Formats: sequence, structure tokens, C-alpha cells
Amino acid sequence: MILDLLKTQKLKPASDSHRVSVLKAVSWRVVGTIDTMVISYILTGDIKVALGIGSIEIVSKMILYYLHERAWLKITKK
Repeated sequence: MILDLLKTQKLKPASDSHRVSVLKAVSWRVVGTIDTMVISYILTGDIKVALGIGSIEIVSKMILYYLHERAWLKITKK
């Protein structure tokens, strides 16, 4: 589904839309959060702690990634 959305648009890195930035942030955070939860579980041995850390981390990191992506696009357009 996400790949279909991306394939239907002719995208260049400097012309990423807000929608594409959001899709990239979400897909990257899913991968990153799974990694964080696995590491948290390995370190704590507690699945509830690992899920708690992952649930907080996924939201905060998506927001930070989106803001970072938009800032870079502004910087590179000048």
C-alpha cells in the first residue's frame, strides 16, 4: 500500500511532499521501534517494560523524524 502510493508519484528527493515525509517517518519508526523493543526486552527480560518503552518511543521519534526531514528539505532548497 505505501509502496503503491510512492510509485504513483514522480518523486525527487528535493520535492518530497509532506505526505511522503509522513509515510517515510511511519515506516522507519516501525522498524526502529521493533528494534528498540527487542533490545529493551533483552536488557530487562520484561516484555511489559519493552512494550512500554516502544510505545513511548514510536510517537516521539516519528515527530522528531518528521521535523528533521522538513528542516533538511528547507535547508537544501536554498
